[in-house]
This record gives sequence, C-alpha cells and structure tokens, in this order.
Amino acid sequence: MITIRPGSQIHQLLLLLSAGGEIPSTTFQLLGNGRSVAALAHKLESVQDFRLENGSWAFRAKLLQVNGKKELRTIRLFKAALPVLDVLHPAALDYYMEAFCGHRLPGNPQHILRNHRVAEALAICLAAGVEIRPYALPVLQKEEIRLAVPNTPCFYIARDIKKAAGDASNKTAFTRIAGALFCRRKVYAVYNSRGAVMKWSGLGEVKALGNLMEIARMNAGRETVDAALLFGADADTALETIMESDRSGRTELRFDRIYKMIHFVPLNHDGVRLLKLLVLPGWNEKLLSALFEPEQRSYNRGAMEYDAVVGGRKILSHLDGDIARLIRFREALDYRAEPADVLCYPWQTEFLRSYLRGIAGLRELDMDTVEDAVSG
Repeated sequence: MITIRPGSQIHQLLLLLSAGGEIPSTTFQLLGNGRSVAALAHKLESVQDFRLENGSWAFRAKLLQVNGKKELRTIRLFKAALPVLDVLHPAALDYYMEAFCGHRLPGNPQHILRNHRVAEALAICLAAGVEIRPYALPVLQKEEIRLAVPNTPCFYIARDIKKAAGDASNKTAFTRIAGALFCRRKVYAVYNSRGAVMKWSGLGEVKALGNLMEIARMNAGRETVDAALLFGADADTALETIMESDRSGRTELRFDRIYKMIHFVPLNHDGVRLLKLLVLPGWNEKLLSALFEPEQRSYNRGAMEYDAVVGGRKILSHLDGDIARLIRFREALDYRAEPADVLCYPWQTEFLRSYLRGIAGLRELDMDTVEDAVSG
C-alpha cells in the first residue's frame, strides 16, 4: 500500500498533474532522486492501493497513464483515478476538470510540448518552495486595485493570467510565456526554453508583458514588470534564445529589451538553489554588501554595468544568473577594454569562459558561501 503524505514523491507528482495536466519525465530530476521518482511513476501505471497518512482514506486504482514517444512522451492521470485529487485540496478536482476540458487533453504536439514547458516551470518552482497550486491561490482579476496575491512566493500559470486578462488578451499574447512568479517585492515573467532555442514572438511578448503588468498592478500593487526568469537545460541555449530574438531587426522587440533583467535558471538542482535565492527579498543587495566594502561598490553609477572595483578591476556579479546584464557588460568591454572580472558559481564557469573569450577573468564562489552570506 502506498501512503500519500505531504512532501512525498507521489504527493509532488499529484500536485504537478493537478496544475499542469501532464508532465514529461524530465520533471523527475527536480523532485529528488530522478531514478526513484521514475521507478515510482512506473509503479503507478498499474493498479495500487493508496491511503492517507492518518488512515482516514483508502483508494485502489491505476494512477498514471503514459502516452507518446521520445519528446512527445507524456504522463497523465488515469481517468478512474481523478477522485484522488480531493486529497490535495477541496477545489483541486474542480480546477482540473475546468482547466483540462473534463480530462480531455489535446494530443497534438504543439499542446503537449507547451504543457511540458509549463510542467517543468511548475516542478522547479515546487522544488524551490514556491506555491504552485492554482486552486489554492486567490483568483486574479482586473476589476479593482487590491492586494490579492500572497506575500509568499507563488507561481501563476499563463492560462490563469490570460483568463484574468479577459478580452485584453488575444490568442497570440501568451504563446511563449509559461506564467508569472510573484514575490514580495518582485514579479517575474517566466519562460522555459527547455533544451532547444525558443522561437521568439516579439509583438506577442510585448502584449503578454502589457497584460501581465496590468494584472500585477491590480493584484499585487506592482507598477512595473522588468524581469524574467528563463528556465532551460543550459546557458548556451538561453543565450541563443536571446540572440534569436534579434532576428526581427527591431531592437525594441529583443528579449533583453522587453525585459531589462533575464535570469537564467537551469532545470536541475543548481537551478533550484538559485531560484530559492531569487525569491528572497533583498538577497542580492545583502550579498554585495557582504562581499564588498561600501567604497568599492558602484551602486549602479556610470555608463558601464558593474558592481564593484577591486584592485583597479571592475567586478560584475553573475551570481543572480542575469544574462541580459552579462550581455551589456561584455558589449561595454568590447567597446572599451578595461581590466574586469566576473563573479560566478563553479557551474557557470564553462559557459562564461566560452562567452567572454578572455576579455574578463572569472572569480568562483560556491553556492554554500552565497547561501550562508544571505541567511546570516
């Protein structure tokens, strides 16, 4: 008999499926030990007995079904097992049935791959302690200004943002955005390039940002949304995605022009730790204050972006994974060579060495040190 308890792997799988409808196997690595989660998922493809931790509920069913091959291989709830969603939340089943047309999920590649992008975003947010349950979050609205969004980090799926936007949102407005992550002082637009360069729809993303800014103003009191989270398999693909957005020939439609800050977060455990930092209010300022003396800090003064000057060398912190800022930093060095270094995590080194091509040195700082500095 399998026990469903909060925080368990089966509980996390159910959370993802209740919110996302279907998931790829790539989400397994974000839920702990990827092999054990995969083994559990395989087990749930056959009939099992389930119970709650307190023994107050019992259920016997086949929980999961797997369809498709290769990149279209997708994991969904078995229809007869849908009542198990009542274990998660009283509104979970009703939300699922409304969001996914009574358990009739489309089988075409476009919808499956989009659902997988959303599912991976949900999975890394879940692993980072962000609230992802749409049925447990306040419904977004555009009727009046009120602080509806919780103070704690929470992720709203694009379809729920689109629903709140109403007539102001057309079919193309949310073609790339996966959702939005609301923090106490910040709203991040969320994208997921996965393992391939994301095709960019500049006008569509401008419309999406406009709708998101209005939603953020009405529900969270945020006047601007100038930052994005870009989830993906690797930083090289994320960088190519930003460069791909320049092909329109219109500078204002580039990814890094629409969003001033684009934080790349890898879809692995390093990314989970980075996301935990990004949702902490004021973490970056606290870190820079711990690393540099006040007289060394730049405090965003000057034409070139950097964080401090140490020993005559300009230092840029890439510990927040902001690729847009990194691009501007390198462009400035290409224009006017100066002694410079980039502060980074060890797992960022290979990408940065390739991208910077020797125009700046690298200074590694492990994540344990950063986490201690922020929490101390």
